[in-house]
Amino acid sequence: MRFYLTLFYSSVLLLAIACESTKPSSDERPNIILIMADDLGKEWVSGYGAEEIETPNIDALINTGIKFNNVYAMPQCTPTRLTLLTGQYPYEHGWVNHWDVPRWGGGAHFDETINPCFPLELRKAGYETLIAGKWQIDDFRVEPDALIRAGFDHYCMWTGGEGNNPPSDERYQDPYIFTKEGSKTIEGAFGPDIFKDFIADFIRGKREQPFFIYYPMVLPHAPFVNTPMESAEDNLGKHKAMIRYVDKLTGDIVKALDDSGHGENTIVVWTGDNGTTGRITGTLNGEQVRGGKGKTSQNGIDVPFIVRWPKYIKESVVSSALIDFTDIYPSFLDLAEVAVKGKVGTSFYDILKDPSIATKRDWVMSMGGGNHAALTSKGVENQYRFRDRVIRDKQYKLYVNSDREAEKFFDLLSDPFEKKDLMQELHIGDREEKMETLLEIILTQPLEDSDPRYKSNPTQPWDVEISEESKKWKL
Repeated sequence: MRFYLTLFYSSVLLLAIACESTKPSSDERPNIILIMADDLGKEWVSGYGAEEIETPNIDALINTGIKFNNVYAMPQCTPTRLTLLTGQYPYEHGWVNHWDVPRWGGGAHFDETINPCFPLELRKAGYETLIAGKWQIDDFRVEPDALIRAGFDHYCMWTGGEGNNPPSDERYQDPYIFTKEGSKTIEGAFGPDIFKDFIADFIRGKREQPFFIYYPMVLPHAPFVNTPMESAEDNLGKHKAMIRYVDKLTGDIVKALDDSGHGENTIVVWTGDNGTTGRITGTLNGEQVRGGKGKTSQNGIDVPFIVRWPKYIKESVVSSALIDFTDIYPSFLDLAEVAVKGKVGTSFYDILKDPSIATKRDWVMSMGGGNHAALTSKGVENQYRFRDRVIRDKQYKLYVNSDREAEKFFDLLSDPFEKKDLMQELHIGDREEKMETLLEIILTQPLEDSDPRYKSNPTQPWDVEISEESKKWKL
């Protein structure tokens, strides 16, 4: 009997060794963390030249990673968040304008059965997935499993301001938080601390598989508040305090990574969803910059974008590569060794492995801004049949209006703050040819933007009513 037991255990041991030796290379796939500040432009990150703030922890990412200088988000919250999740431009996924789902409802929601969603693909590929912070494209009262369906194993979220539920407006002091146990007010807490602690605790745990963390911060979005670190009397002072807290939270997450031994092979992508609120002005490289949220000017869409990956990036690198938020989807799937399917952006994975690569794209684009979408008898619809947009190459930026006509043209290399429109000086050099090339790309896009794609949820008592003005928007 002892002989057979010895033979059995020896066989098990040999099998284990064989399995260990044949583990796929995907076991060495990097962890990925996407940190996205809410309403924060470059004029409030000192590593980009901000002069009225110090952000040492964010700057530390720059000093040990890649600082990208030419990255376009969308100018509003909803379009940016849907673009990064789906790898598609707003004219494709349909969320061209902002629509606050939990507040306004109307049956709208992010429908992962219709739209591509990269967290879902990462989970299918063996990643353990977590989200903490702000979602705002589903109403968790209607879809309590929305985040699970979108690909997240773990979640701790501000619900977003829910219609007919005043406590849900709170994301900072006494925040209204949604977890697997449901939604409730956490009295005496500061919301950003809850999200950060949830992430840090996860990182410190024993992880048996690669992980993906999506950290869409609630800071420094208005309302302007004091933080646990400091207080101020005016909005500008509170705004600065909130940014310093963003910096602190960033440092806490990186420390949790490094202390737990995960830092070396974890990619940290740090960015913002759009420009700063227009109520705040900062100084960037000697220029006064008013927040550009909601605008397609550079201060509204040209966001900070930093990547840290100690395994491959050993020193500070500055990259002028062209990237926009459609590129996050294919890049993350490339990092996870997952085949990219369908029409999505361009992966910047190769640039992370070899920052000397100048760029993978000839142009990037942004679009939208302004007012919210409209609720009509057909559901949530955009205000324009063809939303105005901007497109740029390495040097020039073109504005195209809703009539598909060239409207403004800038040389961003010599005029990064867009002070001199060149439309009346196209005859100089190759400007006209460059302008026509960019315009032609826009003209190949559909004549009419898609409206948001979703199978409508049941009408709820708190849904907004369809107004006569809303009906006119789509005529």
